[in-house]
Amino acid sequence: MAQKIQKLSIRLCDAADNFIKGIGHIVMWGNGILVLVIILQVVLRYGFSHGMVIFEELQWHLYGLGIMIGASYAMVTDSHIRVDIIQARMSRKWKNRWELFGIVFLLLPFAFVIFHQSLDFVHESFRVNESSDAPLGLPFRWMIKGVIPISFALLILAAISRAVRIFNFMREGIPDGNR
Repeated sequence: MAQKIQKLSIRLCDAADNFIKGIGHIVMWGNGILVLVIILQVVLRYGFSHGMVIFEELQWHLYGLGIMIGASYAMVTDSHIRVDIIQARMSRKWKNRWELFGIVFLLLPFAFVIFHQSLDFVHESFRVNESSDAPLGLPFRWMIKGVIPISFALLILAAISRAVRIFNFMREGIPDGNR
């Protein structure tokens, strides 16, 4: 019975990770669009002395989208930056314990708080149909603000998946698949 539960948990983790990777691959195309928008804005501003507010705002919207969704993608692919000063001399067993501690007591509480607090923030933006303060800016600012709870929900999902994998490895020696 325990083995069936572990196999199910691994399949669920794989499904969650693949879902997050799929979203990450779609959002990655936004980086290419971001580069084109930056080049266009630079050419317009310095070549023709006529920058456009809409391109300025589109730049930070695309950049924000990539960073916010990229956090969960980095968690799933284990490509996030770490300061391994503490982990450098630890055994594999203690590295897993340390990472599990960080996920459970640092990452998840932080992500839950941001997710919860962002819901009212996004709701109010949607309610008033918030748009740019600039007359020629982008409409529907609530859409980019809506990325906040979505990205933190994905980060929570990625963190739980990672924690389950670590727990399975610590309990039964089942490889966690990311190292």
